[in-house]
Amino acid sequence: MTENIVLFIVILIFLYFLTTGMYISSLLFFVGILGIYLIGGSTIMNGFLQGEPFARVASYSLTTIPLYILMAQFIMQAGIVKDLYDLAYKLSKGRGGVLGVLTVFIGGLLGGVSGSGTATSAALGQIAVPELIRRGYPPHLAGSLAAASGSLSAIIPPSVFLILYGVVAQISIGQLFTAAMIPGILMMLVFAGTTLVYLKIYGKEFEANAIKNETNEETSVMRYVTVVLAGTFIVAAIFGGIYMGIFTPTEAGAIGAFIAFILAVVLKKVSLKFLKVSFVETIKVTTMAMFIVVGASLFGRFISLSLVPRKIIDLLGPLMESPVLIITIIMVFYFFLFMFIEGVAVILMTVPIITPILDQINADPLWFGIMLTVVCTLGMLTPPVGISVYAVGGVTGIPIERLFKTSTVFAVVATIIVIGLLIAFPQLVTWLPSQMR
Repeated sequence: MTENIVLFIVILIFLYFLTTGMYISSLLFFVGILGIYLIGGSTIMNGFLQGEPFARVASYSLTTIPLYILMAQFIMQAGIVKDLYDLAYKLSKGRGGVLGVLTVFIGGLLGGVSGSGTATSAALGQIAVPELIRRGYPPHLAGSLAAASGSLSAIIPPSVFLILYGVVAQISIGQLFTAAMIPGILMMLVFAGTTLVYLKIYGKEFEANAIKNETNEETSVMRYVTVVLAGTFIVAAIFGGIYMGIFTPTEAGAIGAFIAFILAVVLKKVSLKFLKVSFVETIKVTTMAMFIVVGASLFGRFISLSLVPRKIIDLLGPLMESPVLIITIIMVFYFFLFMFIEGVAVILMTVPIITPILDQINADPLWFGIMLTVVCTLGMLTPPVGISVYAVGGVTGIPIERLFKTSTVFAVVATIIVIGLLIAFPQLVTWLPSQMR
């Protein structure tokens, strides 16, 4: 009974401060300590505080985070994204489909290494949306495409989301990266295909705007060749190296960051400002992630002490004979969480609760983790609080209601196709990891 009362009080406090806008890392840290103290007293609380924070952030697996984020910063600060848009526009002779597909591809890669769907969507809102509108896209489609592409941060390797899930669920990060490749490509194809359908609908409007927005900007062919070759090499080095067993995920991150830096040097973009912005932004995002890890760890300890997993299993007892129904309930629960809270925080906060349930129904944690990333992607696109959509609306000024009308279509189509395929054919997740060396 005492645990139930404490749990009720802590949840109320959590919800109150969450609605007031308190940082999720501070909130998890605060309610975790409070809950541990109320249940176990000061002795247990002090024991956790002395060892838990260091044990969590000292994990070797987490060293991948700053390396991938630094790689993303080098790529963004070198202006490579704009070069790719210019190249795609020229090669496609102004055809909008190529630009839309490129936006999905860039969003997936940047999101995967930035660790934040919100941050990636906001960055694409500043970089991609003006480029798309300038070349004929309707504003609501350009904004929704940026939000959808940014939300891919959860599933496209090397995803910080996957890294943290692997740490908490104790699954090989290399296997998670490999398992996410086919579902990630499926998500990108679905978003790209949805964009092409929209362009069919808005064909006349696109052609009129594209004619008005043509530019005479010139960039050297050698610069384009350098950008394409280096970008291809980065992708091949990371994914090929991990899949073939040549690199660990951490080593692959270091190599990717090194190649991106060399590319920036070749493009003559490296300066004191370049280095300052890249390292400062990397430190900010990494520190945020580490604070969330520590806060979520203490919150998870409180959840364990309050016996929440056991109580949920007892509550779901009659349904345990139907694993599909249990998985469906869990996914619906996650869908609503991802609408309101950043994906990284959700995964660290809830996986300690869900893992015992998955063990009880013999669910494959690898398959479940990939399904979770897909649901995270969709939750960030749907009303009333799709955080990726709000991020794009905030930086572009495009009305939120117009963005939601289009982004919800992206989410619904992906739900039907991608989730349907992953449920019908689990091998889409498990086959590649089974082939790893």
